[in-house]
Amino acid sequence: LFYFDPNMKFSAVALCLLPALAGAFAPASVQSSLRVAPGLSQISSPLANVVASKSTSSLQMSAAAPAEEGFGSKVFNAYTKTASLATTLFPLWTVIFTGIALKSPSSFDWFTTDYFTGALAALMLSMGITLQPSDFAKVASRPNAVLMQFSLCYAMMPILAFGLGKAFGLDSAILAGMVLVGSINGGQASNLCTYIAKGNVALSVLMTTATTLGAIFMTPFLCKSLLGAVVPVDASGIAVSTIQVVLAPIAVGMSLNKYAPKFVEKILPFAPVVGVVSTCLLVASAVAQVADPILAAGWSLQLPILLLHLIGGLIGYGLPRLSGFGEVACRTMAIETSMKSSAFGFLLAKLHFGDYAARVPSAVSVVWMALTGSILAVIWRYIPVKAPEKFDRSLVEKYPPFDIKKFFGGKK
Repeated sequence: LFYFDPNMKFSAVALCLLPALAGAFAPASVQSSLRVAPGLSQISSPLANVVASKSTSSLQMSAAAPAEEGFGSKVFNAYTKTASLATTLFPLWTVIFTGIALKSPSSFDWFTTDYFTGALAALMLSMGITLQPSDFAKVASRPNAVLMQFSLCYAMMPILAFGLGKAFGLDSAILAGMVLVGSINGGQASNLCTYIAKGNVALSVLMTTATTLGAIFMTPFLCKSLLGAVVPVDASGIAVSTIQVVLAPIAVGMSLNKYAPKFVEKILPFAPVVGVVSTCLLVASAVAQVADPILAAGWSLQLPILLLHLIGGLIGYGLPRLSGFGEVACRTMAIETSMKSSAFGFLLAKLHFGDYAARVPSAVSVVWMALTGSILAVIWRYIPVKAPEKFDRSLVEKYPPFDIKKFFGGKK
């Protein structure tokens, strides 16, 4: 869809078929206006809130003159309930797909690089259609959270990885691979987990983009500083991949949301399922490629890698909370900090570290990163965010926007 590759035509076909499927199974009372079934409002997620807010007027009319539900309505309502359950069980799907990949790596041989890239793009597109340019404008006007998370990603996590490696007495090659895991950028799957956790998806996308671009210079610098080794990074390649896999699908999704809202309303119910399936396939494909090193690692490496992601996520939540950030921003930063781009770390270790053992920490991290992030997301999904009782003006003084006068409407 984004690369005009003949092998990727399935993405365009699937995207075109989604509206037809949604229209076929939507209730008769809303098919004409392209609205989403009332049952969708039962889904406890930001995506459902977006759809529900766009459907308020039509639902009020339906309440005044209820229409008789037909077979299509029942099927559609059943789908929305099933999709909500499937999203909630995201950690379980991760475990199942990981188990299959470890038991039978050849099961995912069909998931080639083209499909891998397409799945990442589909994941980003499913997030992009829930966003609007105004979401990014609000975040960009006060970038303090992005700067905070950037420091967590490239200061706290590398030091934590180095400390855990030393504490567990890992040999030099394994320690180098673990420090590399702590020194890489945030993973794209964090955007999906942020959405599930009712975090700020626009903020998560900006954080992922910032740390991915930062990897061009931060990852080599940290590896040289902590390990005394220089890790060459293809800066132009990372930049192009970021544009293709992250920014372009997000931009397309936002454009559709702005210029084709009726089309978006039809495919919105499918976005969570697309995101979960894409992430599970991405995790399974990465695990299948390095199944033997993961199985041979043992708990002496499994435990420090688990603690790296778990402790990193807890610090990523607690430190911003102590600094005065709100609950939604703290959840977003915690997930973004915990979930690293382990597949990218494996590639760097494979290309630029002479010892084969340096690749193993990244391979193990693929599993624990996905599990830690998805479990945090599902837990927070069912913990409501309390609205502040009053506006805390001390936060404005601590984290002011770029234009103070504009922020206060021209008044102090």
